[in-house]
Amino acid sequence: MRLLATAFVLLTLVTLACSGQPQLKAGAGTNNGSYVGFDSNDYPGDDSLPALRRHFAFAGYWLTNPPGARENSWKGKRQILLQNGFGFLVLADGRLEVEIGKAKRSGTPPAALGENDAAEAVAAARREHFPLRTILFLDQEEGGRLTDDQSAYLLAWTEAVSHSGYLPGVYASGQAVGDGPDKTITTVQDIREQVAVQHSHEIVFWVYQDACPPANGCTMRPPPLAASGTPDVAAWQYAQSPRRKEITAACSKTYARDGNCYVPEVPNLQLDLSTAGSPDPSHGR
Repeated sequence: MRLLATAFVLLTLVTLACSGQPQLKAGAGTNNGSYVGFDSNDYPGDDSLPALRRHFAFAGYWLTNPPGARENSWKGKRQILLQNGFGFLVLADGRLEVEIGKAKRSGTPPAALGENDAAEAVAAARREHFPLRTILFLDQEEGGRLTDDQSAYLLAWTEAVSHSGYLPGVYASGQAVGDGPDKTITTVQDIREQVAVQHSHEIVFWVYQDACPPANGCTMRPPPLAASGTPDVAAWQYAQSPRRKEITAACSKTYARDGNCYVPEVPNLQLDLSTAGSPDPSHGR
């Protein structure tokens, strides 16, 4: 990566390194033919975009309230991100298992809930002027093999999106967990198996796997996309904030002392980092 050469930025890097922030190098978000992007529940602010663009090619863009949030600060920001040269990973919050179960007990089956949430995501994508065939990723936070209710919800969501003119994607775990004697499963594997059995529409995957290895932590030089352990994915989230201590011990020094990932010029914005083979993985420009 090409180092920023201004005295101001060099001073910022030294100062923040002493305070425990990671020293990420800038360079327009490219790394040996791949592209690096960020996502955050909080919109970074218009004034931060030029500095972030020096590091990143694309940004995660929330269509709905992010997990646990009561509002969406990304709403209405597509145009200014375009003006600053960003591509997109477009995503919508999914339901946790407990939420799906609560709705079911109240009379809304998982599939109906998935269809309703998909309709909201599609409506938001239209309001934000994302072109048709943009990939919308459902945020599937819980890993391992899905329950029947989780599967019904997720596949109803992706099928509804596939009929809307947009393309369905899922953000899901690529970390293997136990699945019986001498067997493991990842969430992406489980979903792919169910898609094949049910002859559902093809789903594009954004995989999260921040275990070190194969990930190497809060760095602008991630391993190749193919090293994620999950084949044929659009993007790989290789660093999360805060880091999961139980699986990131080998790369702990790449994170700030508080366990988060930052760039020096925007020191208060906690970031997740992803790599992709395209500067616009959702094709949302």
